[in-house]
Amino acid sequence: MKTDMFSSLKVIHGAARSTALSVAASMVLAAALAAPVSTFAATPAASAKTSKQAKAGKKPAAAARVSGKAAKAGKTAAAKTAAADDDAPRASVKRKRVTYTANGRHHTVVRRVAYEPRPPSVGQAFGLHETPDALMLRSSVAYVVDQNTGEPLFDKNSRAVVPIASITKLMTAMVVLDSKEPMTDQLEVTDEDRDYEKNTGSRLSVGSVLSREDMLHIALMASENRAAAALSRYYPGGRPAFLAAMNAKARQLGMTDTHFENPTGLTSQNVSSARDLVKMVNAAYQYPLIRRFSTDHSYEVYTGKRTLAYNSTNALVRNPTWDIGLQKTGFINEAGECLVMQANIHGRPMVLVLLDSSGKYSRFADATRLRTWLDNGGDQARITSADAGGPGT
Repeated sequence: MKTDMFSSLKVIHGAARSTALSVAASMVLAAALAAPVSTFAATPAASAKTSKQAKAGKKPAAAARVSGKAAKAGKTAAAKTAAADDDAPRASVKRKRVTYTANGRHHTVVRRVAYEPRPPSVGQAFGLHETPDALMLRSSVAYVVDQNTGEPLFDKNSRAVVPIASITKLMTAMVVLDSKEPMTDQLEVTDEDRDYEKNTGSRLSVGSVLSREDMLHIALMASENRAAAALSRYYPGGRPAFLAAMNAKARQLGMTDTHFENPTGLTSQNVSSARDLVKMVNAAYQYPLIRRFSTDHSYEVYTGKRTLAYNSTNALVRNPTWDIGLQKTGFINEAGECLVMQANIHGRPMVLVLLDSSGKYSRFADATRLRTWLDNGGDQARITSADAGGPGT
């Protein structure tokens, strides 16, 4: 009788112990999977602790596999953020359902990936994307002008005043070149050149030293923000004088819808209209260095610490079917995806302005649609702007 009772108690005790270990292992894994991906990438000690706890639950392999995948995902996300082209990260909210096995049972955890939704652009907030156009462009502002005659060939919301992001750097480049400061001067990146408004990063670390020419090159070609910031700081009179010169140059060019608050475009207070930007592109086209640097495919610089290889932010400059004489891209959340270009299309020099495009590659697709339309004779409705005296076509 005692032997039977002892055996029963032993079985119950064993079952209780197994259940407790299973619950403990499940809680550890659930907590680990519920944590942001960056936790795994940043805290190896936490991963080691999780592995020990999983070992106590007799299932180390499953825990290791889940942690390894999470760490790999964390590194991939970090790399994408560091490689962000222009100004601010392109973000969205995502949820991922993760299933794992512990103690022979399936468990499911819904984990939120560490991204934030992208806020609407100014154009979206004011309904510019509701304006229809014959080519169904993704850009809320589009303007194409014959560079020789000034004749507008396509117009969609060309008078709208919106943020222009890194399109700003064309004006930055003109002010730098107008100063006649030696292009061989060595400029050092300091804390003053960091982005304290949007907290974006840069491959150009504090302490990097480049010539004024190299700074201008990567600012135009690769939209390097700290290079543009350093150029403005080394201007005679410093950055305040540089900003005054930018706005004075805009007035000189007749850009009445335009205002600049910084040299990089990392602020929504740098605003302009498509009509003004045509004037700025035409003016910038008169500078051979701006034409050459902005259309270069790639370029290497030595910072005094290491060599950095930069590539153009405009995929179209590497496309042999395009004949581009000048270009600049831009992006911040408030501005959307932006692009301005001077290009020869069907034997005619054109200026194209595309602002507030939705989608990372949509500005390039819109440019291609416009070129195809022009190649075919431009026989569709040209004026598609809501501010052109009608609701649009």
